[in-house]
Amino acid sequence: MRIALYEPEIAGNVGAVLRLGACFGTPVDLVEPMGFVWDDRRVRRTAMDYIDHVDVTRHADFAAFRASLGPQRVILFTTKGSEPLHDFAFRPDDVLLFGKESAGVPAAVAQSCDARVLIPIRPEVRSLNLAIASAVALGEALRQTGTWPE
Repeated sequence: MRIALYEPEIAGNVGAVLRLGACFGTPVDLVEPMGFVWDDRRVRRTAMDYIDHVDVTRHADFAAFRASLGPQRVILFTTKGSEPLHDFAFRPDDVLLFGKESAGVPAAVAQSCDARVLIPIRPEVRSLNLAIASAVALGEALRQTGTWPE
């Protein structure tokens, strides 16, 4: 299983997702361009020394990212999703994709994904923070697939 971030804009969110990946042994893909300089100290501050324990792959754009995957399914998490997280059947080799904080992903990217999954939240609020959404989604996917770290 992998976590992928599409054009992330906030260094602190990326750092938190890198820490999440380090803790659960989940590689993280970053689809560029990003909204900050990669060597930004805020990323390292948020990820702390965990950044040395996560497999990070940067991709020049979505086409390069998609070409690197092979047969793996790309599961997009979006507020416009059609299937609730708890009803979706995850596989151990799924790639969990999250859009940029301000705008999600373009329609063409959404349409190229194998599924569009929704994390149910109360209707009076807009969305979860990127790092929180990643943790909720990864937790459910690991639970379903029985792939929690030993």
